[in-house]
Amino acid sequence: MVEGEKKFVNVGSLKTGNFVLIDGEVCQIKNIEKSKPGKHGSAKARVTAMNIFTGSKKTLLKSTGNEALVPIILKASAQVVAISGDTLQIMDTESYEQFTCPKPTDITGLVAGAEVEYQRWGDQAKIVRKKS
Repeated sequence: MVEGEKKFVNVGSLKTGNFVLIDGEVCQIKNIEKSKPGKHGSAKARVTAMNIFTGSKKTLLKSTGNEALVPIILKASAQVVAISGDTLQIMDTESYEQFTCPKPTDITGLVAGAEVEYQRWGDQAKIVRKKS
């Protein structure tokens, strides 16, 4: 697996809807619970997130003063080149780079030549929506 770009962000500044890397997987934050600091400790944050490519649930537990890795996700437009079973071959409309991604189950009407928006990090890609 090829990793994409990433940056360090303070755990205390993470917000619901942001992206974070948990165990090397790109996840979107669904919930953040922060505990109060104890007499000798620091406040902790429990981050519950969903992997944007597989849909699996992940949890991150860190001190709010620590740093977490945040992926820099490429969001762009592409054209569907070919459909082969459960995979699509798409081509970026700016760089003309071609790559494959899984066919989304919640988006209908995907045919060769259709314009789509996608998210990509490293060698993983996901179609977000079909352009009308």
